[in-house]
Amino acid sequence: MRDLHSNIGTVLALAPAVQTAAAQGPAIDLQGFESVAFAVNTGAIAGSGDFGLALQESADGATGWANVAADQVQTNAPATLEAASTYRLGYLGHERFVRLSLTRVSGTSIAAGATAILGRAHSRPVA
Repeated sequence: MRDLHSNIGTVLALAPAVQTAAAQGPAIDLQGFESVAFAVNTGAIAGSGDFGLALQESADGATGWANVAADQVQTNAPATLEAASTYRLGYLGHERFVRLSLTRVSGTSIAAGATAILGRAHSRPVA
């Protein structure tokens, strides 16, 4: 059966908005799942915006947030995001909590939003 819907969870990773500064999404709890990927959508970029993406991890979801090592991230995102594009980031680390971080080097703004897709659920179907 080709039922992906019942086998994944989705969580808001970055609320869609015009972002004018660096922003961190909420903590994504991986308990009950063995994998996570982030789907990021961008829209218009204003003022020569130079924005990028990073993943951060934490053992407790509240403190100790650190950038995930490059060899623990799978991504097709360039260092500088482009307008009207879609990117994927996969997390290979072992911490329980992970979050998406939008970084800003320069420029005015970027329209962006993201969803975390939780996979390999321990209990299926996923509610």
